[in-house]
Amino acid sequence: MPHSLHDLLDDTLAGHRLTEEEAVRLLATRGRDVWDIAAAADELRERKVGDAVTYVRNQNVHVTNICKNLCGFCGFGRRADDPGAFCDDIATVQEKARAAVGRDVTEICLLSGVHPGYTLDSYTDLISSVREVAPGVDIHTASPDEIAWAAERSGVSTAEVIERLREAGLGTLQGTAAEILVDSVRAVICPRKCDTATWVRVIREAHELGIRSTATILYGSCESAGDRARHLGVLRDIQDETRGFTEFVPLSFIHEKTALYRAGLARPGATGREDILMVAVARLFLDNFDHIQVSWGKVGMKMAEMALLSGADDLGGTMFCDDVSVDAGGDGADYLDPGEMQRIASDLGRTLRQRTTTYEMV
Repeated sequence: MPHSLHDLLDDTLAGHRLTEEEAVRLLATRGRDVWDIAAAADELRERKVGDAVTYVRNQNVHVTNICKNLCGFCGFGRRADDPGAFCDDIATVQEKARAAVGRDVTEICLLSGVHPGYTLDSYTDLISSVREVAPGVDIHTASPDEIAWAAERSGVSTAEVIERLREAGLGTLQGTAAEILVDSVRAVICPRKCDTATWVRVIREAHELGIRSTATILYGSCESAGDRARHLGVLRDIQDETRGFTEFVPLSFIHEKTALYRAGLARPGATGREDILMVAVARLFLDNFDHIQVSWGKVGMKMAEMALLSGADDLGGTMFCDDVSVDAGGDGADYLDPGEMQRIASDLGRTLRQRTTTYEMV
């Protein structure tokens, strides 16, 4: 291992590929060295993608909050007979999708709990109904966990599910349900979700079929720095093989209203230092990713701006609604006006650019 942090950062900027052990060392950094890591990540960001800060005009369409998983970190999911449980019919979903089209979105995110009653047909019906009223919009949906569930419920392979969803109009896959890709952590925070191997296999299958996806991490609950580094290692290995990930999205755990926190199984979320280092270390470690997104709904606007100085280059989407973050206790997580994005980009001396889901400039 290089003698000093600065040697390690210099080597990384010169092309050294960080090991997971080195990533752990960076993630554990305290004091003003945090700024040196952020500055190195920012330099790498500038070399890779220049000075653009990108965003996508998108809308979240929440289909149902009824979920088989009821993960402890989530305040959104409900049982079917819980108060506040809902499941929209096709007509309602189409109405929401029409509203999105009226807002000039290029992407519709269909978000839902993993409804225990859903089959492959439920998912294809949903997607094709949105495709009908929103032609030309990227339908961004279906996490690997949902695909595994549809496959199990309908007695077909996950690859076949992906094919069928694509035929129905799926554009890109959500790289969610990743949380932490370490099974000992999953056993605590999302025991009913698919395991790491299944998540990895489904993502690979999608990429091999030419369907791109995001990559995410949910950090700040009960995982260690080593778990975070292992997670990054899993993503980097997949990207080496498939080049199918469009971006990496660090999701900071919002703890206030979650069962995991109330049960004493999670700490009260990541600190500001950890938020900065998660973005910066991801930029330095994930040398085969172009884009690192800031989840402004999770960290707030001021921290989002700091993240853009620490290796991030993308502000995600306009969203128009994010019930998942709001239900977990996140304030102001429902809509980000491009005018506000412009204010932030200008404040940093950067240029705001609108993009598509797959990072073509609009």
